[in-house]
Amino acid sequence: MPAKKHLGTITILLKDRHQQSGQLQDILSQNSHLIMARLGVNPTRTCLKNCTGLIVLTVEGTSKEISDLTKKLDKLYAVVAKQIIIDK
Repeated sequence: MPAKKHLGTITILLKDRHQQSGQLQDILSQNSHLIMARLGVNPTRTCLKNCTGLIVLTVEGTSKEISDLTKKLDKLYAVVAKQIIIDK
């Protein structure tokens, strides 16, 4: 029997979006099969250097897949990732 799929969100805070965007995008691309939607927010629109960024992902996958993705993101330097898994 296949593992149960869940809906969830992963909220990602980039403390320096210019420095981390490449590595972050690589991880997101590798896990694109889990991502249903992505919203990026630029909290400080006039920022030119050391700017923060906020990304919210809507994901669908097993709890292990969602947790593993969150952990990979959270391990990046200057990135904080938190998840919420919603039981269907």
